[in-house]
Amino acid sequence: MTAQAGPQKGGLPPRDMALAVMIAFLWGVSFVAIKLGVAEAPPLFLTALRFSLAAFPAVLFVPKPKVKLLDLAGYGLCIGVGQFGLLFAAIKMGMPAGLASLVIQIQALFTMSLVYLFLGQSVRKAQIFGALVALAGVATIGFFRGGATPLAPFVAVIAAAACWSLGNIFSIRAGRTNMFAFIVWSSLFAPLPLLAMSLLLEDRSAVASAILHPTLAVWGGAAFLAYGATMIGFGLWSFLLSRHPAAQVSPFSLLVPVFGIGAATLVFHEPLSGGVLLGIGVVMAGLAIAVFGRP
Repeated sequence: MTAQAGPQKGGLPPRDMALAVMIAFLWGVSFVAIKLGVAEAPPLFLTALRFSLAAFPAVLFVPKPKVKLLDLAGYGLCIGVGQFGLLFAAIKMGMPAGLASLVIQIQALFTMSLVYLFLGQSVRKAQIFGALVALAGVATIGFFRGGATPLAPFVAVIAAAACWSLGNIFSIRAGRTNMFAFIVWSSLFAPLPLLAMSLLLEDRSAVASAILHPTLAVWGGAAFLAYGATMIGFGLWSFLLSRHPAAQVSPFSLLVPVFGIGAATLVFHEPLSGGVLLGIGVVMAGLAIAVFGRP
């Protein structure tokens, strides 16, 4: 199947570029909410709570989008269970919030590769080069920030990035539809598998405590993640992917660690070294190449 997307000539219009930056800000700040939440609740339970709030009660009032059930279910499982189940677990295992916001951006290369291989979207040399430059910036930040990070959560975040890129494929396949409805209805497929895994793998007394003794970090964080990061963030992201080639949109996710590391520094007082600032500058240079580079 060839995805229907606008032509690449000229890049994103200013309005859509501004939306992409706003999405990156919401997602970057969300890593702080994740870290605060998993400090008080089991990660899979918190992920289930996030997508339950994203689905209900909105699903009772928002008409089902006219897309294939496979695309709804595939997106909900890849993003809800795969991407965020793994991401929340990785942060619970000790992955720093800022570093997690950085490592997961490997999805930009995964996404461009998958849409080229399976959906037939073309990718310009400038976009490939820009993504590689930005990933070099990601590697630079990781070098200066990730030396003490355990291997298991690091691998879990990379797997989460792979799930995100697969979810992007289902979003692109859905085409031009009501993306708010798409996010709401696809969120229905995440809570039950997540709850089942939580009951099997996590401390049930901790799950019960999170339900019976609600805290702002757990329920307030889950609400922000559901409505800000999921319904607004992923809704607008899917909107952009349905109207522009993924190679034009996905590089903007490389701004997420800029906001994520900045927010983590402010809240958790994680220091910013000169090497980290250098890496952030390289990420932004790569993004500029990918977005504004000539064909």
